[in-house]
Amino acid sequence: MSEVVKGAPPAFGATTQVLVIGAGAGGLVAALAAREAGAEVLVLERDSLPRGSTALSAGLVPAPGTRWQSTAGVADDAARFAADIMAKAQNEPDPALVGLLTQSIAPTLEWLADAYGLGFSLVDDFDYPGHSARRMHGLPSRSGEALIDALRQAAEGAGVDILCDAHVTRLYADESGRILGVAARRPDGGVETIGCDALILACNGYGGSKALVSEHIPAMAEALYFGHVGNQGDAILWGAALGAARRHLSGHQGHGSVAHPAGILITWATMTEGGVQVNAEGARFSDESHGYSEQAAAVLRQPGAVAWSIFDSRIAGVARQFEDFKRAEAMGCVLVADDPATLAARAGLPAQRFVETMAEVADLKARGARDGFGRNFAGVRPLAPPYCAVRVTGALFHTQGGLVVDGAARVMRESGGVLPNLFAVGGAACGVSGSEASGYLSGNGLLSAVGLGRIAGTAAGRAS
Repeated sequence: MSEVVKGAPPAFGATTQVLVIGAGAGGLVAALAAREAGAEVLVLERDSLPRGSTALSAGLVPAPGTRWQSTAGVADDAARFAADIMAKAQNEPDPALVGLLTQSIAPTLEWLADAYGLGFSLVDDFDYPGHSARRMHGLPSRSGEALIDALRQAAEGAGVDILCDAHVTRLYADESGRILGVAARRPDGGVETIGCDALILACNGYGGSKALVSEHIPAMAEALYFGHVGNQGDAILWGAALGAARRHLSGHQGHGSVAHPAGILITWATMTEGGVQVNAEGARFSDESHGYSEQAAAVLRQPGAVAWSIFDSRIAGVARQFEDFKRAEAMGCVLVADDPATLAARAGLPAQRFVETMAEVADLKARGARDGFGRNFAGVRPLAPPYCAVRVTGALFHTQGGLVVDGAARVMRESGGVLPNLFAVGGAACGVSGSEASGYLSGNGLLSAVGLGRIAGTAAGRAS
């Protein structure tokens, strides 16, 4: 149970200057930055090995004006990225936070590459919805597991202590709201108390809490949860007890393309490169070009809460840069056929309706027309045999609302001002996606985790 206790225990069992709760991307980047600022750092992770929601993602971070973009001939800058974020989220996000992240994320990725050897490269062979430039960066495997492993190794090499199997359940604070320390439960039932000069909340949002999801995102209450089970809303609950400001709690990232029942993420390149989705009746039901986050709810409204992602072998070739897609192929999730009728038979779809749907899509592409859902097929390449199909469902990945932070990632009070030594990053903080799933721009989650992580770690380290 998450709680805040006023006052300290008789004595803390240990102390550190900067304490980080959560060893995902945000927590580990914060730890690296705090260590670089000269602070003693301890990271507490509830699992036996750092993973978090980062490991379940493709590990891609959007950044404008990077050297990798320059090498690829991609023109981009922070103002352009900020405009994309604000447009996707209907101008709901805090412009100051958007500006801070879009200006700081490129230097942060280059810092991670230069100081810690993270081998970022640019995804330069397909576009993500809402991005006006190709600005997604990831490690060669395009795998969140690879990203978290690289950050963990970097943190350990930098002298950051990571204590796993340590589930923080309690914060200790004085009457002013200053954090004094925490209590962490261990697997054997024992409890350790640790004092700190500064605390960084990097324990993500509340996607793993059925009660909080039902309260704030009722449309996703029954959706497959594709995030980390430990995301129980601890930061939000602690913040509320401390009088912290919270914003956009209904904001979230969904995904309309998780292989079902295998539970493997299928890259949205299958749609942006010219694919479509059909329901169990063989009919299209939406404009797939909007984005994968809002598509989650659209898929969940279909019969059986499933759909089929339809694409071709060319698009499959693009998708194979992602380890998840190769795993889905190895598990037999990707069905292949030389013609729509055979593909329909293999997928168990009504053949006549599916063949008609494919003919309609081919005609729209040939004419460069806009369909009844609003999707513009002008310039979209036609699908060609062999064709591919993956049965998918909609899922909730993580929440985007959270604690309001200032330019140093310090948690703001609801009454004004800041809590003196409390910071929040990633899903623990209010991000830049606004209050709706449709406001999520690809990569916003890791943008907030990595970007705010460095900002919080540097500020906490210097203040300790």
